[in-house]
Amino acid sequence: MRTSNTFAILFWAYSSRAKDNLTGMYARITVNGKKVNISLKLQVDIRSWDSKRQRAKGNSETSRALNSYLDQAHSQLVKLYQDLKFKGELITAELIKAEYLGESDNSRTLQNLLEYHKNKTEKTLAIGTLRNFSVTQGYLNKYLNNVLNTPDIYLKELDYKFICDFANFLYCFWPKGHPKAMSNNTVMKHIQRFRKIVTLGYHIEWIDRDPFVRWKPTYEKRERPFLTDNELSNIETYNLPIARLERVRDLFVFSCYTGIAYIDIINLTNNNVLKGIDGNDWIFTNRQKTKSPVKVPLLGKAKELLIKYQNHPMTQITGTLFPVITNEKVNLYLKEIADACGLKKNLTFHMARHTFATTVTLSNGVPIETVSKLLGHSKIASTQIYARVVERKVSEDMQVLMNKIDVSTVDRINQKKN
Repeated sequence: MRTSNTFAILFWAYSSRAKDNLTGMYARITVNGKKVNISLKLQVDIRSWDSKRQRAKGNSETSRALNSYLDQAHSQLVKLYQDLKFKGELITAELIKAEYLGESDNSRTLQNLLEYHKNKTEKTLAIGTLRNFSVTQGYLNKYLNNVLNTPDIYLKELDYKFICDFANFLYCFWPKGHPKAMSNNTVMKHIQRFRKIVTLGYHIEWIDRDPFVRWKPTYEKRERPFLTDNELSNIETYNLPIARLERVRDLFVFSCYTGIAYIDIINLTNNNVLKGIDGNDWIFTNRQKTKSPVKVPLLGKAKELLIKYQNHPMTQITGTLFPVITNEKVNLYLKEIADACGLKKNLTFHMARHTFATTVTLSNGVPIETVSKLLGHSKIASTQIYARVVERKVSEDMQVLMNKIDVSTVDRINQKKN
């Protein structure tokens, strides 16, 4: 059986705190005998306040403005009470106060969610990932301010149309200093990050419905660049006269033969080189990006590079396996190395990881499941972007089989003729 609620609103001036006859205005809400006070952020001249009428005296402009504001506040508080009553929800004075001040779950905004996500992930995500989320958040703010002409919106306003319109904004946006507008896949990456933020809001019950439930991302398939056997050999054997270029080349080649990412190589120490299950030297580490464990047996060429820098003055200071250098400088120097070697490809450090997956492992018959483990992928789907190399290997193997069958067929025909 539903019990009836008692509800009352009282406007009052805090006379005991009056200073120079001015004091703050408050609204007192009472529900079932429980009271809460709400500061209205207004001041009134105590001499003009009628406590019985709960309104300002006189007909001055100041009194009329105050009374008009109090009438609006009264109407809003009554409406909030009636809305809760209509929904059949539990009604408390605290809940009405929260709704009025915009502090209830229904009053959460996109900026509230962005801030919550930032605070939640700043200690758990990699620096690069946090930077990517920050860029996406910047584009969200540009969309809000430049298109919607508002710095913020309520989370309850997020819907499928908002996602579509934000995506269209990104397609048309030309980032400063970029040679062209965003590609489709870049736009999808920003929407994917936005989706993770919104999903967090849904899981913590700040959002009643998931606006992404009908959203389908559309990625364009792209070939992952890698070095061929000849290109890798050319870079390995090229005589680089500058020491800094040689160090960067060695870092790159080590990644080509281990598949370990730049940031993880830079952090390697002797503690990461351990004996594996086969009694040989392995690298044991964790990917900084995903925290997933990586265990890689050391191939001969990778071992040679570790020995080369074992007593290097720079590694003696840092205690790392290789001299420490920033990612920006690595990729800058790789451009010089590519020019020196006559390589026409846009050489980046991440290409070494692709080269390990394709030229070094898959092309040499290493199963894709093993390659996925070596790369530290949590899902084999992440490794399947290199499937074209597997197809090439299948084609080569089938060609060898065809040649054998053809030779066998010719031999049988010749035997019949004889």
